[in-house]
Amino acid sequence: MLLREFYEVTETNAWGRSGTKTVRKYRCSSGPRKGRVVSRITQCFAPVNLKKRMTLKKTKGKMGARLARKAKKTKRINPASKRVQKLNK
Repeated sequence: MLLREFYEVTETNAWGRSGTKTVRKYRCSSGPRKGRVVSRITQCFAPVNLKKRMTLKKTKGKMGARLARKAKKTKRINPASKRVQKLNK
């Protein structure tokens, strides 16, 4: 007999950006990506890719301040980002 784990899906809707468009996304309420906004609910329970995680950790270590400045500028200037902030309030 196969045993399967069932997760209760209680994800909430959130708005996000895909390029210059505003799209519907989901905020994970459980799983390894709890609290994160993802495009598909199934991503909340997907296994973590450790190679990608380590690469991002290295990149953030080297360019963390630069990435933060760029993100801050985008959120301040880009009309799609402003729309997303208003929709998620």
